[in-house]
Amino acid sequence: MKPPRAGRRAIPGLRREGGIPLRAVLPNTVTALALCSGLTAIRFAILGNWEVAVLMVLAAAVFDGLDGKIARLVRAESRFGAELDSLSDAISFGVAPALILYLWSLNGLGRFGWMIALLLALFCALRLARFNANIDQEHQPHKSAGFLTGVPAPAGALLALMPLFLWNWTNELLRPPVNDSTPILLVETIQHLLRTPAVIAPWTAFIALLMISSVATFTPTVRLKQRMRFEAIAVLVVLVAALVSAPWPTLAVLAIAYLVTIPFSVRSYRRIRQQRAAVPMPATAPERLES
Repeated sequence: MKPPRAGRRAIPGLRREGGIPLRAVLPNTVTALALCSGLTAIRFAILGNWEVAVLMVLAAAVFDGLDGKIARLVRAESRFGAELDSLSDAISFGVAPALILYLWSLNGLGRFGWMIALLLALFCALRLARFNANIDQEHQPHKSAGFLTGVPAPAGALLALMPLFLWNWTNELLRPPVNDSTPILLVETIQHLLRTPAVIAPWTAFIALLMISSVATFTPTVRLKQRMRFEAIAVLVVLVAALVSAPWPTLAVLAIAYLVTIPFSVRSYRRIRQQRAAVPMPATAPERLES
């Protein structure tokens, strides 16, 4: 019998600390890429490269949508991954959009503009904190009905940046060679209004309030049936083609479409809640009378 190797003997009362499982490395790496994309968006915003800054936030949203699916696929869901994901979301969808909007427009309002930027970042963090606080609770009315509470952080960031989508679109319309049929004066007026701090400030505050609200919103997760997979692939191909050929108007249309769905999600959740309230509760057994 071989003697035990030096340094490998078990010490009574001492428990070895477990590391991160190997299968959890990939989803956590994708989450780290989302965090890096958000920080890179801040860098390009400081440099005044607004197009790349917005694209970095979009990249963070793509990575944020992938990490959870990869974690479920490889069965690597963990508390560590959830905390890292929340940290990434707070920076990529709270701090980064707030700084982009401040450097792009809100700095024209001085301290008030900075307060609005802080509002967006703070409310995003509060939303994530509320999500983490309720993650282990069994009774979640919105989640049990298939809805989210408030606008999720990635969607809130994209909605907040919608004026930048439209502004970049007008930049493309004004780039030479300009078509003779393009109403240049009208496009320049719209471009000026889109960057006006008096327009951006209430819009940013409105989106910040939507993120911490209790409004029921549709979940972006879609379960496809067997007979709908080909149609879903066709829609996805069309969407990717639109994003490649005309990214800014496509992103603006997607943001507006999501905003339009909120009243329908509220009405749908109210209908489900009324149906649940109409279902009679199971009768409890009568209490035995004490003699």
